[in-house]
Amino acid sequence: MNTLRTAMLLAAMTALFMGVGYLIGGSSGMVIALLIAAGTNLFSYWNADKMVLSMNRAVEVDEKNAPEYYAIVQALARQAGLPMPKTYLIDNPQPNAFATGRNPENAAVAASTGLLQRLSHEEVAAVMAHELAHVQHRDTLTMTIVATLAGAISMLGNFAFFLGGNRDNNNSFGFVGVLVAMLVAPFAAMIVQMAVSRTREYEADRRGAEICGNPLWLASALAKIAHGAEQIPNEDAERNPAMAHLFIINPLHGERMDNLFSTHPSTENRIAALQEMASEMGRAPPANRRQASAPPPIQPEETSAGPWGKRTEPAPPAGPPQPRPNPWGRNPTGPRNIRPKGPWS
Repeated sequence: MNTLRTAMLLAAMTALFMGVGYLIGGSSGMVIALLIAAGTNLFSYWNADKMVLSMNRAVEVDEKNAPEYYAIVQALARQAGLPMPKTYLIDNPQPNAFATGRNPENAAVAASTGLLQRLSHEEVAAVMAHELAHVQHRDTLTMTIVATLAGAISMLGNFAFFLGGNRDNNNSFGFVGVLVAMLVAPFAAMIVQMAVSRTREYEADRRGAEICGNPLWLASALAKIAHGAEQIPNEDAERNPAMAHLFIINPLHGERMDNLFSTHPSTENRIAALQEMASEMGRAPPANRRQASAPPPIQPEETSAGPWGKRTEPAPPAGPPQPRPNPWGRNPTGPRNIRPKGPWS
């Protein structure tokens, strides 16, 4: 089913390329657009994941420079029966994460430094379990191709005026065709993103909760990430909005998550579905679960053990604040000569 869905998406994207090419340059423009689309599709299949990671300035890490983060992903991959994906960190204060790759054997997961800083151990595990669910469902190929091709369509729209201004081209629509291409192309990324069904997020939420063992961990993480995305801009995502659907929560600053054109379902609805799942598993009370915007705080007795094999210690008694050691590793994003120091230094 995912293979058929990917093939249909590629066909639709190619047709859209050809249509914009025809509006810009007539029959010759359509042929050129077809060649560009074919090359982009082929390139996207093999390299789209690398492009997405590069655009987000992700840095690969391992058990040496990010031991706890790496260990969480490793244990969860084992729990899900998946090959160990490549593990990346994004030096970005906005809490978020995504997965990419053409198949489980060539997958990668990426988390932002903001995610590791702001979320608890259990919440990080739940988020990475969600991303591994996308890998297991083989959503990552389609989602990554969408990000690459949507950006290419928008770029084609930017050239519409220059390519269509030549009167000698074979464009029967003239300036009207160019104008339509210029107006339609900027919205192409949004339209194509809608082709990626938002039900995938619900499916990944459910499977991720099964992998990590507690739906409330993911519900709590979603609430924190959504709040962080509203407060903290993601400059890389703002420059490349076609990538927005890759993230667990829409990273675009100030975007509503529940509008008609959103790439993600409503965070409140996702939390309610997870709370419903937790109730079915006997982990949440049935009363007022849909009215809550976030699950209750996780108690130590509920999170004493997790699928990664570590235990959560009770909170220390109140007293003077103590220096907190870095739980994720030694500065995996490299030296900071310009940016102020943070929890990674």
